[in-house]
Formats: sequence, C-alpha cells, structure tokens
Amino acid sequence: MTKIAIAVLDANGLDAQTSPHFGRCPYFVLADIEDGNICALETVTNPHYPNHEPGEIPGFIHSLGAQVMLAGGMGGRAVAFFRQLGIEPATGAAGTVRESLERYLAGGLNGAAPCSESVEHGHGHAHG
Repeated sequence: MTKIAIAVLDANGLDAQTSPHFGRCPYFVLADIEDGNICALETVTNPHYPNHEPGEIPGFIHSLGAQVMLAGGMGGRAVAFFRQLGIEPATGAAGTVRESLERYLAGGLNGAAPCSESVEHGHGHAHG
C-alpha cells in the first residue's frame, strides 16, 4: 500500500481543490492506494498554515506516513527536504484530488521542479 499526501485548499475529500503551492495550503488529503485503487481517504489540517519554517511541513507529512507528496508547486528546498525523508515529491497537480490522483497513478505526475515564484522572485525560502 502507498500513502499519498495531496496539498488542498478545502476539506472536500476527493472533490477538494488541489493547492497550487504546498506550503500555503490549509489542508492535506491522505489517500491510501493499493493496486491502483483508493482504499482510504483522510483530510488533515495543516498545523503550520499559514506560516511555516523550512522543513516543518515535510516533517509533518513524514510523520503521517506518506511516501508521496503531490502539489501544484513547491520550492527547491522543500523538494530536497522531502527527498531526504524518503518522500517522493511530485509537482504539477491541478484540479481536484480525484483528478490529481488519477494523473499520478497513470504516470502523468512525476518529478518535482522548484516553483516559478521561488525562481523568479529570488526569495529562496523554498516554500516549506
């Protein structure tokens, strides 16, 4: 079984809207996946919303047992923190949790690149 965390903007389960930025989401949906099917779904409040220090959210996601983190975007330091914790970060998620999970499971979401905001504005705090 694989546990996937998805950064979301609301607490609407499979219909929750994926957050464009993982560090600024109020909730995470945790999906237990087995043989390509959703076995369990849980919504948890982001205890570090709206402000967080680098590494806090990856540590929180790790404590929940997730092996994958899906979000619209995340900074380079966050990507590195997730990888250090053995969590696969994947950016480019959009739409609902259901749509993002379907794309990920079909191989359409893999890999993570620093979000353009982090690069363009040079603020470098890595969004988490």
